[in-house]
Amino acid sequence: MIYNISLLKGDGIGTEIVDSTVKVLEKTAEKSGDKFNFTSYLIGGAAIDETGQPLPQETIDGCLKSDSVLLGAVGGYKWDNLSGDQRPEKALLGIRSALGLYINLRPAKLYPALRNASPLKDEIVGGGFDIMIVRELTGGIYFGDRGYREGKYGEEAFDTEAYSVTEIERIGRVAFETAMKRNKRLCSIDKANVLETSRLWRKIMHELSGEYTEVEYSDMLVDNAAMQIVRNPGQFDVIVTSNMFGDILSDEASQITGSIGMLASASLGDNKPHLYEPIHGSAPDIAGKDIANPIAAILSAAMMMRYSFNRADMAECIENAVDRVLENGWRTADISNDGNYIKCSEMTKKIIEVL
Repeated sequence: MIYNISLLKGDGIGTEIVDSTVKVLEKTAEKSGDKFNFTSYLIGGAAIDETGQPLPQETIDGCLKSDSVLLGAVGGYKWDNLSGDQRPEKALLGIRSALGLYINLRPAKLYPALRNASPLKDEIVGGGFDIMIVRELTGGIYFGDRGYREGKYGEEAFDTEAYSVTEIERIGRVAFETAMKRNKRLCSIDKANVLETSRLWRKIMHELSGEYTEVEYSDMLVDNAAMQIVRNPGQFDVIVTSNMFGDILSDEASQITGSIGMLASASLGDNKPHLYEPIHGSAPDIAGKDIANPIAAILSAAMMMRYSFNRADMAECIENAVDRVLENGWRTADISNDGNYIKCSEMTKKIIEVL
């Protein structure tokens, strides 16, 4: 098979980790007999510098014509003083909306080899954990009305959260279907004791639970969930939640795995192309130093194989290679406990050697 993949390297370490991932994919293709065609497009700060816009139309058009999209990271100190509509991060919301991506899958797994890298005590993570966070991606406060107005104490800023029945129902079904393919446990996280949107969210989720009687379903308030993720992460299998809550909780979950540099994500919609990206940022302070961890981007490519191309064989090949390298004791700086680590390029070579 021939797969056409758009590369959005972006800013900071984005270039390094995407280049590493391309090398891993090319080696995987050698083994499987497939072929990847890669085309790079501008996004984020790099796009601002070149075109004046964080998300050029050429990038959107190119992605829409591809089979899948691999994103590195956007943002950096250089563009921090730009207005909200012109910041690099605006491109993330824009590309998700342009591609119709409303599902974000963020796995948070503690690899046995990285048990000592987790900040949690052994008695908490001893049994390990494997959580799949299903985050609604195109609704809620990030996409609501916003602006400035005259308020009780003078000028004030506002952001509005809104969720429709349709938006809640479609992400809810994805979460229940995901739970059905795993351990059949689903926890929906909201703030129903305060927010009207959360009360609607909980109502729709309860209605859906009646259709998925095999799934053990529960609700949890977001503040409690933030505590439970670090108190007993093993209690969770699949989590479903809103855009903002999912953004925050998935980052928290990533940290207890040992490093945010280990976590991949998939952004899906009803139609291709889908988008895959590591959940970490652009890390401008280490950009160009060859010390970034490429594993999150590489595992994002594995998710691409599984969800976009239905190639579980290629996904497992990549995932198993990462497992082997970690079991053999190789570490990048972010997951090293003793100060001994290898560079980004060296980690990439180790994974390719195992492949």
